[in-house]
Amino acid sequence: MNDGTPPRSRRGLRAAAAQLAAALVGLGRTRFELAAIEFEEARARAAENLVLVVIAAMFFAFAILAATMLVVALFWDTYRIPALVCVTVAYTLVALLAAWRLAVRRKSHPPAFAATLAELERDRAWLASRFEDDK
Repeated sequence: MNDGTPPRSRRGLRAAAAQLAAALVGLGRTRFELAAIEFEEARARAAENLVLVVIAAMFFAFAILAATMLVVALFWDTYRIPALVCVTVAYTLVALLAAWRLAVRRKSHPPAFAATLAELERDRAWLASRFEDDK
């Protein structure tokens, strides 16, 4: 007898496919929301860091300029060349220390969107295991 309804296996397959599609859309939406939150956090942190770097650099430059003029003025008559060499070496050491610290800091922070990528990898592994179980 055929009363116009699809066989049970086809209806079950459609329902399963619809449920899978709904689950994938839900997972995708959750992951995109997480990515958006992480992006906003990274943007806010970058803006704060930029403001602090500009302020610090500007006032540090004024301090260095004043200190350099003071040292050179103090030793102008007797040791002007050694005084300039010492100031130059000191500035070079500070610059190298700052570059080293920046490199260490960049390595210690997780990459952007690390949590989102981890969640997507977990989703991929879960889906792969689900399809392997069906075989």
